[in-house]
Amino acid sequence: MHPADEELIARYVESGDEIAFRTLVERHQEKIFGYLMGMVRDRDVANDLFQETYVRVIRALAAERGSYSHQGKWINWVMRIARNAALDHLRSRKKWADVSSNGEDGPDYWDRLEDDHPGADSTLALSEDIECLKECIEQLSPEQREVLLLRHESELTFREIAELTNCSINTALGRMRYALLNLRQMMSDARASDQAAVSRLTQ
Repeated sequence: MHPADEELIARYVESGDEIAFRTLVERHQEKIFGYLMGMVRDRDVANDLFQETYVRVIRALAAERGSYSHQGKWINWVMRIARNAALDHLRSRKKWADVSSNGEDGPDYWDRLEDDHPGADSTLALSEDIECLKECIEQLSPEQREVLLLRHESELTFREIAELTNCSINTALGRMRYALLNLRQMMSDARASDQAAVSRLTQ
């Protein structure tokens, strides 16, 4: 049985167990790096921010030995630090805009893309859909893109997203709703454009 996050961080805080800390980093690497990559859309920058995140984590733990137990879940605490690092980077380049949206949750677009036993044709269509989806996500407003990343890359709950981004749950749900609506519209427009191109070629 693998040790819980809390046990690993306790080992690091209390005795400087580097292996325990490395295990924590590797355990959550995909979630944190995936979020950072989606935020900055540059692998080199995401790598730098990933390193910066853990530099900040180590400094915080060193400055306040034993205080981590008051921070809540480890992954939420680290995600908050990663988010701050990403926002610092984006703000320094004036790429961050505040978007306020209110609304209710919508159906999960990713669920509609999943297929446990796809055939050859559906596999190709799924691949094309995913590529189109990635391109459309990049066109979302920063805060709508962020809630998608936090929900689907980092697998946070909407309550955790609301706490992390300092907004209400309704606002987090609203951002998700508008993100999904915008994605559907953009993907619909992209398909219509592709069909028009094919029609012109076959005339």
